[in-house]
Amino acid sequence: MIAAGLRAGTYFETGQPILPAEKAGPIDFQNVRPLDKLLEYGAPTITCPLGETPLVEPPTSHTSAEAAAAAQMARSAARTGLAAMFVAVGLSVALMGLKFYAYAITGSSAILSDALESIINVVAAGLALGSVLLSSKPPDESHPYGHGKIEYFSAGFEGALIVLAAAGIFWQGAQHILIPRPFPNLSFGLVILGGVGLVNFAMGLALVRLGRRLQSLVLQADGKHLLSDAYTSGGVLVGLLLVALSGWNWLDGVVACLVGVSIVVIGARLVRESFSGLMNEANPALLEEICGLLDKHRKDMWIDVHRLRAWKSGNRVHIDFHLILPKDLPLERGHREVKELEAVFGSHFSGGADVLIHLDPCTNGECPICHKDACEHRGQASAGHRAWRRETLTCESLSDTDQPRAEKGGER
Repeated sequence: MIAAGLRAGTYFETGQPILPAEKAGPIDFQNVRPLDKLLEYGAPTITCPLGETPLVEPPTSHTSAEAAAAAQMARSAARTGLAAMFVAVGLSVALMGLKFYAYAITGSSAILSDALESIINVVAAGLALGSVLLSSKPPDESHPYGHGKIEYFSAGFEGALIVLAAAGIFWQGAQHILIPRPFPNLSFGLVILGGVGLVNFAMGLALVRLGRRLQSLVLQADGKHLLSDAYTSGGVLVGLLLVALSGWNWLDGVVACLVGVSIVVIGARLVRESFSGLMNEANPALLEEICGLLDKHRKDMWIDVHRLRAWKSGNRVHIDFHLILPKDLPLERGHREVKELEAVFGSHFSGGADVLIHLDPCTNGECPICHKDACEHRGQASAGHRAWRRETLTCESLSDTDQPRAEKGGER
């Protein structure tokens, strides 16, 4: 019979809580799981006074309020990015008009090259705004992984337009090198160009920083584009100052061609980043971030992780990996571990993480890196934890890595 005050966390092999003595009847203690084994798995343990039915605490989990807070953060980020893009489009249109006015009063091919790049800025900002609107839509039946990929198309199209504009700049610059001409109202045009460059620089820097914070490729691409425009304006300004001081009007064409080379490099880089995103190229920085997060929250019960994969789509991160747990761990407990990991990633990525975790039972090969005490299935002595680094967690299995199998003394 069961003595009074027995903890309700002691379970039969069926997983049901033990009843009080007068209700339970005789018990075969050979078939009862030890209390310490259940405590190792995190089973609830509340006392059961004689004559009362024990109440088992529900497993701990993140509340719906936390999930709602994460979703609210994601919506707030989307609204912030959208507002920033509206401001960027409006400013790009205004600054483009000022540059063309400066070209009209000076006739400088260098200023024209800067103004042509501003046309690309306006078109690119409009495309970026449309892609932000589309990528912020939640996943639906026809797009179960969301709409974030549109950002890569937008960034690639921006890069292609930049390269196209460079061709026109080279043509105009070559003409001014071969046939130099004087520039009326140059001083006033330079004042306009300097003011436009400062506004572009401030807006571009703000967009890049906001894009990094919101993890938006479109905002970062558009910010870099505005920064490149500001650098271009600065280069044109310096070149035309040399023209004004020296009287060498052919320098105007040289400056225009140098601007063309600069924006070709920027456009090619944007196309490369777009291609990498569309092809789901490995992202070492993202994988390192995930490995650090797993190691920070690591438990002895989580024996090992392998086949880690991750890719980004807009402001969402998609993660999948295999998690090795003790082979005798109940299915319900394994599910709780998965939910806990999902909550960790959801909190870290502000609700923008889709996580798929495949559970594997342990084998004798994992015994040296397992810290589970009193394991009846252990075939080898524990040697310590294996280091959780990108090189090891992205392998197909433990045998596929040349890294040490364990760290002595349990150091992590």
